[in-house]
Amino acid sequence: MDIEEAEAVFAALAQTTRLKVFRMLIAAHPDGLAAGEISSTCEVPHNTMSTHLSVLHRAGLVTVERDGRLMKYRADLRTFRELIRFLATDCCNGRPEICGDLARLIPEEVDDMEQNTQTPAFNVLFLCTQNSARSIMAEALLQKIGKGRFNAYSAGSEPAAHPMPEVIDRLKALGHDVSNLRSKSWNEFTGPDAPRMDFVIALCDTLQGQVCPDFGNKAMTAAWPLPDPAKFTGTATERATLLNELYAMIRRRLEAFTSLPFTSLDKIALGLRLDEIGDTARA
Repeated sequence: MDIEEAEAVFAALAQTTRLKVFRMLIAAHPDGLAAGEISSTCEVPHNTMSTHLSVLHRAGLVTVERDGRLMKYRADLRTFRELIRFLATDCCNGRPEICGDLARLIPEEVDDMEQNTQTPAFNVLFLCTQNSARSIMAEALLQKIGKGRFNAYSAGSEPAAHPMPEVIDRLKALGHDVSNLRSKSWNEFTGPDAPRMDFVIALCDTLQGQVCPDFGNKAMTAAWPLPDPAKFTGTATERATLLNELYAMIRRRLEAFTSLPFTSLDKIALGLRLDEIGDTARA
């Protein structure tokens, strides 16, 4: 966990109802609590509680799954442990006994149990023609905000020699690890040894009329058209502003994507939600 991720977790908990809910779920762990039960105990209307639970879910503090007709929430102790360890790093200038060694507040047996109950990560492939800007930004963003729940990849039908320098510079400035980012062909993801994709998302209007290769019958596809940075004009300052706006657009869509209740949506419903996220008017 880095300082930006820690800040997001603290922001989610810096509200009375959400802090109360998270403490309830910690107390109930490993069992979850139904949304209605949480709402009733906190004496908060269901729609308002739904909003609070969504905030906690986006911060990685809770997971959600369907239990019959109920939606059950449980504390995500992995994020909680990461936060404790972030706080305990370099604790008291190498003298953890002063603050009681915070990392030991979570017993080792909980680590094992939590590890065994984690949902496998989704593999997500972002496509653009040249794989030099939009898809590169999406890969970097999802790798950071996905909190280990998503593996991000990107590729193109006609990949450039390398990503746009402006994009790499912007990602570096925003704290992203760019060491592994490169422009590459989508053919790298079609062979028998390639990772199997759960989601394939195109970020340009068209891939120059080309038909996408077969990424496996498991992969769900979506189109989230976004403006092409290669067509940005104006001064360096104006181009930087447009690039910042593009980054924000991609981040908003990915935050909506990562907060979807994947376990409670069937394939048709999930496809509709993906289309909604990519709807330019909604975005």
